Amino acid sequence: MRIVSHTCSNTEIICALGRADWLVGVDDHSDYPPEIVGRLPRIGPDLDIRIDRVVELKPDLVVTSLTVPGHERCVEKIRQAGLDHIVTRPHSLADIAREIREIGRAVDASDRAETLARRFENTLAAQVPDHEPVPILVEWWPKPVIVPGRQSWVNDMLRLAGGVNPWADRDSESLEVDTEAVCQAGPQGVVMSWCGVDESKYRPHIVRRREGWEEVPALRNDHIYPVSEAWLGRPGPRLIDGIEKLRQVIDKVRRS
Repeated sequence: MRIVSHTCSNTEIICALGRADWLVGVDDHSDYPPEIVGRLPRIGPDLDIRIDRVVELKPDLVVTSLTVPGHERCVEKIRQAGLDHIVTRPHSLADIAREIREIGRAVDASDRAETLARRFENTLAAQVPDHEPVPILVEWWPKPVIVPGRQSWVNDMLRLAGGVNPWADRDSESLEVDTEAVCQAGPQGVVMSWCGVDESKYRPHIVRRREGWEEVPALRNDHIYPVSEAWLGRPGPRLIDGIEKLRQVIDKVRRS
């Protein structure tokens, strides 16, 4: 089977299922595993794929996504080209487990998919820390500040790590928050997880210098931490490790 993967998370899932050899193309932002994606043809940015390049690769299956605003344009291009495809759009860790099974069936890797999906389900069933949940602002983008809403797997991750998303009651995948909203929420920690930006380029001073944020507990106590979106923003296998990274952040906040 010839597979084209659109989005980092789908590429990582396909590789985790042992089907890396079936990949014939990936989007420009897929960067893991590097030894695999480094040799593959590119189909363009994840928000603006080149459908002509996809068609040239003659895929039997395109695995695409609606996890970021703008992906719908890419999905429409794939549909109009008449290509067989799967669309992922998870909102929780349980959704990710379900979609891993779906992809596994499509690429004849059901056994591996079941093993991986059960890791997610076992993680969800694990005991959560017994302390009071710590409010953590996870920001997908710094200006404007974009945070996850209720329809985000980050809520599961924070709960399992001993935290809570102050905007978990907002019925959206993500939302923009202003200074007043952040001051009212009073997050005790800020996690920079800027989408599409390498973690080495995350800059805490960008958070610190925001006007009106001086008395937000996270800034007052200097609890601003980088955690690459590779561990938090990609609904794939590495989210399980991302939970531990969040737990480490929350432990630091609680010790202060």
